[in-house]
Amino acid sequence: MTLMRRLSSNSRKNQIYKAFREVGRVMRTVALPRSTRNPRKCPRPGARPGAVPARCWRQRGWTIPARDAGGVDREHGGGDAVGVEYVSRVPRPPLDGLIDDLYYLEGAPPYARLTLPPMPSALLIVNLGAPFRIRAGTDIETAEYADGCVVTMPTRALEFGYPLRTRSVGVHFKPWGLAPFLPMPAAELCDRPVTVEQVWGRPAIAELRDRLATADGPHEMLTLLEEELMRRLCETAGLGLVRHTSSVIAATSGAVAIGDLRVAAGVSSTHLTQRFKELIGVTPKRLARTYRFAATVFAINPAGPIDWGDLAGGAGYFDQAHFGHEFRAFTGLTPTRYVEVRRRFLREHPGHVLDGWPLPAD
Repeated sequence: MTLMRRLSSNSRKNQIYKAFREVGRVMRTVALPRSTRNPRKCPRPGARPGAVPARCWRQRGWTIPARDAGGVDREHGGGDAVGVEYVSRVPRPPLDGLIDDLYYLEGAPPYARLTLPPMPSALLIVNLGAPFRIRAGTDIETAEYADGCVVTMPTRALEFGYPLRTRSVGVHFKPWGLAPFLPMPAAELCDRPVTVEQVWGRPAIAELRDRLATADGPHEMLTLLEEELMRRLCETAGLGLVRHTSSVIAATSGAVAIGDLRVAAGVSSTHLTQRFKELIGVTPKRLARTYRFAATVFAINPAGPIDWGDLAGGAGYFDQAHFGHEFRAFTGLTPTRYVEVRRRFLREHPGHVLDGWPLPAD
């Protein structure tokens, strides 16, 4: 029995090392180039003097569905019967190593309030319409956001309250992708959405919103946003380690032992955890939990019968009770209630561009 356990452990570790080597090989072909900008003159507000110049599928779960798991064409436009226009595209290198897509969204939301379960992604919204509201948990008061918001990777569901019509451009970041654009550690913003002004300053966001508002259509607006991000991009100490390790977690949909990741990366658990909290806002274990939950939810077909036991076992949960506990922790709903709400969305708004992740909160 001991020998069998040892063989099983060694096999698992070999898989982790293999995943690390493969992710490293891919990342070397798309590695972020070192910036030629002097880090001491980095325009990022609050950058530390002398600091070293400086995360799966497409994560679009904040405002639109995450569907293209195969990495197919990501540039498209869409709409529906209620007049929602959506356009997105993947940015050019090196931003594509940090960002899943840039998007433009305009129209009437399907519900006045939408609940968005946690996703392995971060978000930046530049608002161009009436203010929207966000409630980050039942124990936190709803706050209004006029210029937009910045949200690091959450650990609990957020409730978005939309005006009758909404208009915005935004960025769906990979878990680690927001760090080079923040003047503070990501952990300080965990489950605490802030305005864009609080991150980039009032003059900068006012100027950007003016330029976006006068742009000639969605594609020009996305180009302007991309240029702004390129201008603000700074190298960030520890980003390579966090990006590499997070990519292995994503490649395994969270089904990986964090201890094995630490050994394969050649760092201590304390160092790895500190870097993750600084750049993503959560620990490696929490990121793995979120990836596993997201992969499990996307495997659910709300239109058909669901074998919850098989689903839980296939996702690597200990048992159905563990699965149910995770579901309530991430959504505030039981699995069966979640499917009921998803079916309501499908029934009331078939084919809606927002279908796939948000849930009606009304």
